[in-house]
Amino acid sequence: MRERLERLLAGRYGTDQLSRFLLGAGAALMVINLFLRIPLLNALVLADFVWIYVRMFSRNFARQSAQNARFLALRSRFLSFFGDIPGAVRQFRTYHIYRCPQCRQKIRIPRGHGRICITCPRCRHEFIRKS
Repeated sequence: MRERLERLLAGRYGTDQLSRFLLGAGAALMVINLFLRIPLLNALVLADFVWIYVRMFSRNFARQSAQNARFLALRSRFLSFFGDIPGAVRQFRTYHIYRCPQCRQKIRIPRGHGRICITCPRCRHEFIRKS
C-alpha cells in the first residue's frame, strides 16, 4: 500500500506556502460556517479544498511555482505595510515621527526638545516642528 502511495505522489508538486494558506483559510471558513450556516460558505470551502488538492497533485511545476511566487509577493507587500506598526508603537513615547513636506521622507526626532529646526537627510529641506 505504501509503495502505491509513493508511486502516486512521485513527480507531483506537493504543498507550498499558498497551499498552507488556503488550508488555513478553508478551516477558518468552516469554523465560521458552523455558526452562520450559509450555503455559499459550504461551496467556498469545497472549492478551496478542491483547489488545494489540484495544486498538490499537479505535475505542472512551473505554473504552481508561479502562483506561489505571486502569493508570496502579495503577502510580503501586505506584511510590509503592517510590519512597521509595532516599531512605531514602541517608539511612540520617546520619538516623534515626521515626514518631510518636500520629499515625504520619514524622520525620527527625539521628544522633549521644544520647537526645533529639522533638516531632511535626503533633500536637505528645513522645516520647524515641536519635538
